Amino acid sequence: MAAAACTPFTPQISAKPSVSRSNSRLHGLSITRSSHESVRAGAGLRIRSSLVVETEEKKAPSLEGFGFDVVSEAELKERGFMGLRKTKVVCTVGPACCGEEELEGLARGGMHVARLNMCHNTREWHREVIGAIKRLNQEKGFCIGVMIDTEGSQMHMVGHGSASSIKAEDGSVWLFTTEKFEGSRPFTIQVNFEGFSEGILVGDDIVIDGGMATFEVIEKVGDDLHCKCTDPGLLLPRAKLSFWRDGRLVEMNSGLPTLSTKDWADIEFGISEGVDYIAVSFVKDVNDITNLKSYLSTRSSEFIKVLAKIESLESLKNLEPIVKASDGLMVARGDLGVQIPLEQIPTIQQKVTYLCRQLNKPVIVASQLLESMVEYPTPTRAEVADVSEAVRQQADALMLSGESAVGSYAEKALSVLCMASGRMELWSREENRQNLLFLPQLAETLPDRIAEQICNCAVEMANKLGVDAIFVYTKHGHMASLLSRNRPNPPIFAFTDNDNARKGMNLHWGVTPLEFPLSDVVEDNFKQTISLMKNRGTVRPGDMILVVSDSDVSCSSARPSVSQSIQVRTID
Repeated sequence: MAAAACTPFTPQISAKPSVSRSNSRLHGLSITRSSHESVRAGAGLRIRSSLVVETEEKKAPSLEGFGFDVVSEAELKERGFMGLRKTKVVCTVGPACCGEEELEGLARGGMHVARLNMCHNTREWHREVIGAIKRLNQEKGFCIGVMIDTEGSQMHMVGHGSASSIKAEDGSVWLFTTEKFEGSRPFTIQVNFEGFSEGILVGDDIVIDGGMATFEVIEKVGDDLHCKCTDPGLLLPRAKLSFWRDGRLVEMNSGLPTLSTKDWADIEFGISEGVDYIAVSFVKDVNDITNLKSYLSTRSSEFIKVLAKIESLESLKNLEPIVKASDGLMVARGDLGVQIPLEQIPTIQQKVTYLCRQLNKPVIVASQLLESMVEYPTPTRAEVADVSEAVRQQADALMLSGESAVGSYAEKALSVLCMASGRMELWSREENRQNLLFLPQLAETLPDRIAEQICNCAVEMANKLGVDAIFVYTKHGHMASLLSRNRPNPPIFAFTDNDNARKGMNLHWGVTPLEFPLSDVVEDNFKQTISLMKNRGTVRPGDMILVVSDSDVSCSSARPSVSQSIQVRTID
């Protein structure tokens, strides 16, 4: 007989214990939402308590196709479930760490995402780095995501005649000009924006890269500015410029779009190379994000996550809509510090981090975390305290910029991040701080509300029962992100058969994404993953696992439905 059209299922609640064969014991509650054999409109909800007792072991499945990041696996074997770090790490790749050996060193050191700043280096250089990272993933068993960072329409130096930094001495007089010339001229800096001096007055200050050096405008000749160095310092190639008057930022109404022609070309490059994230620089409003996401959808590249960089006054004025539209945020404190008073940076960082968690979007804290380690092998104590504060605020990820890109101690800087974040996570867990934050309901439809409540309840159960880990079986990573939002004590292992979803979960706090060929049956998924992890020595008898699933399951009429469930299992 032909199958009838699938219609919503009437909610039913039963409490009938059941017994079946499994490789673990199950305790507690199983919640399932299905769409089968409906008698009226409305989503179905079936709640069933059950007890599953182990009576027989099946032959262990093949390890082929089971993607477990080698670093997470080694960390799990060495430290156990509670020893896994929750805070993710992004490393900027530059001349100091672009070789395959250096990249592998960063990968083994705990890098989750490699960032490529499109402001620097050639496209061919970026292509070679992306290829090297993909080879590490394929041949060495890593799970490293790739992020490109757009240059954005910003005012910066075109050059100053040197491939590296040069020193501006106190009292020296420099010419800032838009004149184009080859080579170098003494005490002359080219600026990329033709109207850079419009509205600038004698007595205004030019601040380089947020304070690396400062100049006072002493004369204006046409479109050029003659300036005297008042705070000596280093001038880096393509350093950013900002103007200040009486202690306030002079807002430059350049009228340039957020994404320049070069940025769109870089985005095309990122799509063709299969990157996982695009970070948009100098976001002004929500349209900057929605336009890019709309464009990606026309290119069948929806899997690329779009991150908004918060580094301008405009982005702060439109913060909440930007957060809602994006797939995550980066608090770019360096450029942000150019546009707002320095003393406001800590509160802005905390505000953005809090809002991102409220709205279930991963947030990266970036810029100058370990700035002294660009030149020195040991960080300052203040830098370690800064890193620890970002971890205490439970940011999803921390980012190294110059420390890894051009510094002499990239792997040491990464080690410091990992040690400091691990110690602060342990302290925060002991203080039980994750329960202090109220999380508003985000979902609007009934199915999404069910998923959200299941994840909220799952984390509460996991913390109160003291389970060792949370396993979530997810097609696209949404339930893994909802679990992460609650900041549970135990680590989250997210199993997916979608490689894009796996890389997309690389920025979520506490989530270890694993590639696994999902079955249509949740029970089979759990049996398979437990057998595989037993074979690898990453789970042991007595471990208690809380299982959450949003996987598709089949029904007798061959129509698809969705199962969302919570189970608690003890490994035999």
